[in-house]
Amino acid sequence: MAAFASLASEVPAIKNNVSFEIEDAAPAKVALDNDELRGRGLPTIIGKSAALRRVLDMVRVVAPTDATVLINGETGTGKELIAEAIHKYSDRSNGPFVKVNCAAIPAGLLESELFGHERGAYTGAVTRSIGRFERANRGTLLLDEVGDLPLELQPKLLRVMQERQFERLGGAATIHTDVRVICATHRNLVEMVDNREFRADLFYRLSVFPIELPPLRERPEDIRLLALHFAMDFADRMHKQIQAISDDFMGAVVRHSWPGNVRELQNFIERTVILSTGAVLSGSLPDVTGTLKLSPPVTLDEAVRSQILQTLQQTEGVVGGPNGAAARLGLVRTTLIAKMKRLGISIRGKAPRCRCEQQRRSQSQKAEWRLDA
Repeated sequence: MAAFASLASEVPAIKNNVSFEIEDAAPAKVALDNDELRGRGLPTIIGKSAALRRVLDMVRVVAPTDATVLINGETGTGKELIAEAIHKYSDRSNGPFVKVNCAAIPAGLLESELFGHERGAYTGAVTRSIGRFERANRGTLLLDEVGDLPLELQPKLLRVMQERQFERLGGAATIHTDVRVICATHRNLVEMVDNREFRADLFYRLSVFPIELPPLRERPEDIRLLALHFAMDFADRMHKQIQAISDDFMGAVVRHSWPGNVRELQNFIERTVILSTGAVLSGSLPDVTGTLKLSPPVTLDEAVRSQILQTLQQTEGVVGGPNGAAARLGLVRTTLIAKMKRLGISIRGKAPRCRCEQQRRSQSQKAEWRLDA
């Protein structure tokens, strides 16, 4: 099978089927596909659209600097790949590339993950732990989903970015660090600043060089190349004797909106390859549009809010205590209270108030959340 370069090659269509083989095709002239970068281990970024080229041009401009980059884009658009490309193209490419997802780590543990902790800093801290900022020294730190960073941690992040120093949790020694920070988020930080959910000074510090990633529906010319790349990759991994993709199937794939962007397309092609039994990958339009109907997008805040409200109902409004909502959610009582305040769930009073209209409709019953010790 023909191998793809770091960035896409032009693959011409063949009558009746789209072949995996590349006939008389030259590599597309894209920003990062040149002799200068070969051997740098750049991540595979497939596409030739003008929208993607603009992004890659910005990567090429900002990568050699130490400027903080804020990558914004919908889920599945490849924010982590762009961050890795910036690191690989920078002077720090020989240093570590450390990633941390701010939404995947409980708020009570995130400070320790970022800055580390000393032995005995809290219950269960039996040894010293090195944080992500220390691990990323002389390299790059990617703060993924930075919009979910708790408010109480934002001043500490601002300090380490401005002064390049911090203390481990439970420690007194000041640690100096040389880290290039890249942030990524699918959330609108400007709106969060207006709603006092994100510090304005930290936002300005993070958005020195913003990069907006276009969703897949805004670069449809890349869908065909991505589908070919994923089909070739998965067929090779699964030892499938697939040699081509039918025109009808490819047409249906190109016409689909792909609300989950590249990640959704990748998962769909993988599933299609698994089910394939012939040499030609095929499917019909209903297979593409029917099986991929998604429920309306739900933000992380809405999901967390729903889970908290459901747990409070199960505990009859008890927040603290061994059988309270905080214990069931695996959170410290004060952390849960802070989350409830941030998400607009009233701690006392009648039915919990919620900014989300859907939640207001679903929570018709009245309850009083008790803050039992």
